[in-house]
Amino acid sequence: MESTVTEGVKISVEQFYQADYSNPQQQEFMFAYRVTIENNNLFPVQLLRRHWFIQDSSTEQREVEGEGVIGAQPIIAPSEQYQYISGCNLKSELGQMYGTYLMENVNTKARFEVNIPVFQMEAPFKRN
Repeated sequence: MESTVTEGVKISVEQFYQADYSNPQQQEFMFAYRVTIENNNLFPVQLLRRHWFIQDSSTEQREVEGEGVIGAQPIIAPSEQYQYISGCNLKSELGQMYGTYLMENVNTKARFEVNIPVFQMEAPFKRN
């Protein structure tokens, strides 16, 4: 698991290779990842936008940008956390992701970026 803290918000990411949804012969490798967002501030925060950078070892970097995560713009109370699972497809068995979330202090409406740590996506058979 990879973790980082920015502006009092802790982001932790775990990745999982999805063998049942992958087809290595066709250069299709599917990964799932679980993100936990923990608000260590004394005020509630809302996740407004995401900006991902996806690096595949066989292709150029991709970017994914948009509102919220998995169709939600969650408000996270102080000392609470929000967790979601999503996925990413690669054309090789090795890659990485990282990015930022645009957050808002619900009380003051001040916006700030929170870093998403770099995490590796590696098919288990690649380690051999």
